[in-house]
Amino acid sequence: MEKIISEGLRAMGIAATPAQVGAMAAYGALLMKANETTNLTAIRDPAAAARLHFLDSAALLNVADFAGKTVADVGSGGGFPGVPIRILRPDVRLTVIDSVGKKMDFVRDACARLGMGDVQCLWGRAEELSDLRETFDIVTGRAVAELYLLAELCLPLTKVGGLFLAMKKPDCEEEVSQADFAVRALGGRVREVRRYEVPGTDTVHGAVVIEKVKPTPSQYPRRWAQMKKKPLLG
Repeated sequence: MEKIISEGLRAMGIAATPAQVGAMAAYGALLMKANETTNLTAIRDPAAAARLHFLDSAALLNVADFAGKTVADVGSGGGFPGVPIRILRPDVRLTVIDSVGKKMDFVRDACARLGMGDVQCLWGRAEELSDLRETFDIVTGRAVAELYLLAELCLPLTKVGGLFLAMKKPDCEEEVSQADFAVRALGGRVREVRRYEVPGTDTVHGAVVIEKVKPTPSQYPRRWAQMKKKPLLG
């Protein structure tokens, strides 16, 4: 994993020290070991995990400036994209959020083992974290839900002037268009879709960059069941 990660980061033009590459590989080893007994990720091959978890996550560093930022990773699962970003940008103040407790237990333990005990791991639903409303510079979401739903989970947590980064497939124009009403209703504005290749694969992904331009109205976010029943589709 270490060689794949090191070469992949270099190919993307992302600087990393040997210690940072080693930390990412060590986290990957912990993930693979834990995944033998706990379903943390569908990817069970270390080489694939290096590319499709760690390099894919790190690609966001070419999309936005994370230095010194407060970052929330919504639906983080096994810690992606948040943990690789935190390893590569140690001054990031990271909060990872997931509704599955065993996943947050793993991330908390793995981060502590690697000297990142300051990473906050929250077991719960993003729409219920009212005390964190509009407190983060950057909020990320990866393979969580359709964009019109993900926006209602993530934009309320994003500061005005901050960014919500949604990791999607490259051909996501229709999904972005479908979500436009929701994004605007929640105080956001789509800036662009940044496409990138994951080194060592034929995979191309897209990062939807959404600016928070005004406060989210107080009635949002709603409960998850209501979001799904009556989505913000205009």
